[in-house]
Amino acid sequence: MDNGDKGDVPVQLSPEALSFLAEGISLVLSRWTALQVAIENEWGGRDSCQKSEQLALSIFSWFSQSKEPHYIDDLENMLDESMVFSFNTEIEDGSIEEVAEKLMIMHEDCLQGNYESIEKLRKSNSGKEAISQSRKVINEDDEDSSDDEVSDMMLDEPKPRLNPIPKAKPVDEKQIRETVEVEDGWSVVGPRRNKGKRIIRPST
Repeated sequence: MDNGDKGDVPVQLSPEALSFLAEGISLVLSRWTALQVAIENEWGGRDSCQKSEQLALSIFSWFSQSKEPHYIDDLENMLDESMVFSFNTEIEDGSIEEVAEKLMIMHEDCLQGNYESIEKLRKSNSGKEAISQSRKVINEDDEDSSDDEVSDMMLDEPKPRLNPIPKAKPVDEKQIRETVEVEDGWSVVGPRRNKGKRIIRPST
């Protein structure tokens, strides 16, 4: 995919464009379902929200401070590595490529002083705007197990830190691994002991 400034020396963004870009990056990530589910379930630990903010900052720095041409492959690698190393989650549903493309186009728009897409995201309060809504999440170590308890939860539009887990709340070992059917089509299978990578694939 040839988006952004591929092959050219990056053009300096104006202060106004930098402000819009920072906001746009946060808005796109807030609508990335895979990331938001990882945050809500604390797959990156109790500081999952901070890890998400660090990802947004890293992307912003890459666009605003890199003196090298911006290649979409590099951005995809950044997103992939963040999900693997920060959230122990492998994304195989194509959403990384989708998010990277949106960010590259957004950066190009900011260079041209066009902020329409960011303003549209800002005004949108609908969970239907979420990127890659219907996905299946499985734990690679316990993929074949079928003796798990099932519970239902609702995930509306991505919001920061919904229903935080109370401190020092005892956890029943039998309930650590659960399947969650989410309103927008997610099927989440968590690990028995918080071990093993989660893999996000297209729903079938």
